Amino acid sequence: MDENIAIQVKDVTVRFNMASERIDNLKEYFVKLMKRELMFQEFLALKDVSFTVKKGEAWGIVGTNGSGKSTLLKLICGILKPYKGEVYINGNIAPLIELGAGFDGDLTARENIFLNGAVLGFSKKYMQEHFDEIVEFAELQDFLDMPIKNYSSGMAARLGFSIATVVKPEILIVDEVLSVGDYAFQQKCEKRMHELLGNGTTLLYVSHSIDSVKDICDHALWIDHGAEKAQGNVELVADKYMQSLVR
Repeated sequence: MDENIAIQVKDVTVRFNMASERIDNLKEYFVKLMKRELMFQEFLALKDVSFTVKKGEAWGIVGTNGSGKSTLLKLICGILKPYKGEVYINGNIAPLIELGAGFDGDLTARENIFLNGAVLGFSKKYMQEHFDEIVEFAELQDFLDMPIKNYSSGMAARLGFSIATVVKPEILIVDEVLSVGDYAFQQKCEKRMHELLGNGTTLLYVSHSIDSVKDICDHALWIDHGAEKAQGNVELVADKYMQSLVR
């Protein structure tokens, strides 16, 4: 793969099997499953999707709920495997694709900073050196010794974003998690993403705010019902997507 390419997705299809009949309770489901009496219906979450992201580019992934955006990001992160096609990654990934992912709810924020850093592949020494910076950015100084399970969704998102971006990742993936934060913190996060892009980070960004996508990204991919509808210049793709919503 070309060294200037950070992410390449080639003709990718993701298939799920869904129960095609209604099961009223869990016991009945498992009985039918064990007896091989449960009927499944094939569901294609992504259909022959291809796109290439060069190093340092910022791509917005747009589409309605259930269109396949999160499935695509999970595929790129290695959480899902393609039924067909290939995914190439060139660089370390800091993923923010599920609220609370990488956190242990029973541990305090202080403990989770080191746990999450380890998940991202960074040493305890590195996290100690950046601990104060993480806490200051997340604005959670008074809640460090509170278990994460007692955090609001906005607080968890602030901590997760702060940890993921303090490590200066080669590839940053952000999926809707910032939508739970307050406006001032969203602006703060967008400023940091601009700074990371200025330092060469590659970004994949999912947001329902098309204005935010246009502000941060230079390219966009529009997915509809698992299929690519358009890709390229962010202004052109975002405008096509918005026009489709008012028809």
